[in-house]
Amino acid sequence: MKAFIVLVALALAAPAFGRTMDRCSLAKEMSALGVPRDQLARWTCIAEHESSYRTGVVGPTNSNGSNDYGIFQINNYYWCQPADGRFSYNECSLSCNALLTDDITNSVRCAQKIQGQQGWTAWSTWHYCSGSLPSIDSCF
Repeated sequence: MKAFIVLVALALAAPAFGRTMDRCSLAKEMSALGVPRDQLARWTCIAEHESSYRTGVVGPTNSNGSNDYGIFQINNYYWCQPADGRFSYNECSLSCNALLTDDITNSVRCAQKIQGQQGWTAWSTWHYCSGSLPSIDSCF
């Protein structure tokens, strides 16, 4: 009976951990959200190196006390409002918790804003994704 209760508790808690995507599922969802196909290989590479395609990841505390959230590891000092009320420029006008959900729409929109303002080098893992990348064509 204890094992059953533990399994039920874990099943109920699972959504709080987000989901783990793969390269193709991310590419397809981003394409459906209107992300240009010629950018998808770069976005999937960034997500692979930033979060291992996991939507519910909060990164370790950075040297300035900030944290990075979600599949693209978006920083809470500049781009989203942390739940604890700490100061944030909140350029994407959303809660950091909105970047941790299974619905990646907020993460994609905010990441696109970052990329538009700062380019691909906004992500520290960019060097893994700056050269020739495998095609995503087999995903479609």
